Amino acid sequence: MLTLELSLATAFFTGLLGSTHCIGMCGGIVGALTMGIDPSVRQSRLQMLPYLSAYNIGRISSYTIAGGLAGFIGQQFLNATTPDVFVPIGHYVSAFFMIALGLYLGNWWMGLTWLEKAGSHVWKRIEPLGRGLLPVRSAGNAALVGLLWGWLPCGMVYAMLSWALMSGGPQQGAYIMLAFGAGTLPMLMAMGSVGAWLSRSTRNAWVRKLAGAIAMAFGIYSLVLGGHAGHSGHQNHNSAISGPYM
Repeated sequence: MLTLELSLATAFFTGLLGSTHCIGMCGGIVGALTMGIDPSVRQSRLQMLPYLSAYNIGRISSYTIAGGLAGFIGQQFLNATTPDVFVPIGHYVSAFFMIALGLYLGNWWMGLTWLEKAGSHVWKRIEPLGRGLLPVRSAGNAALVGLLWGWLPCGMVYAMLSWALMSGGPQQGAYIMLAFGAGTLPMLMAMGSVGAWLSRSTRNAWVRKLAGAIAMAFGIYSLVLGGHAGHSGHQNHNSAISGPYM
């Protein structure tokens, strides 16, 4: 039985080890933040820090809000059904997405891209709002950009949201997505030699495969616990606070 603390740690390291994917998805957006900013500011890492910080605060806030919504929806399903039915099914769903995420991170199977394609339909309505905020001329502007771009279709985010869905409630779901977002932060905040080192490290095939293997291990562990959840689900109806792998 995983505790909430261990679930949060897993979410954090999933974000950290999988953050090479974030560079591909969000790296161009981070670069776009510099457009419109005074050249003298762009040349100073210290002066750029408020803009990057504000953008990432907005982005992670979106993840946290989405996690809270997912946790709330999952809680309503739990309250509307019997735990003996919902909890085991939820374990299997979370396990499937964690295994799919592991395959995704390890570049073994990119099945989660179909979720990104589905999310692109919603993104088409949000993207013009984000583009309307460019060029960024203030930290507040950067925060709004991050808040909108946090909804960018991403298979890794969607997989973690399935975890939040089964977390037991909105607070737990928000915590899981906050921890995940915090894991992605070093890559998108790092600058200079540190950023280059992180980028090289996470782009190494063995790092991607390690991240994938860890995610798959937790998914398989959840499958093992799925049967046990059916027997103990009635005990967790009002106290499912230990993450998706109760």
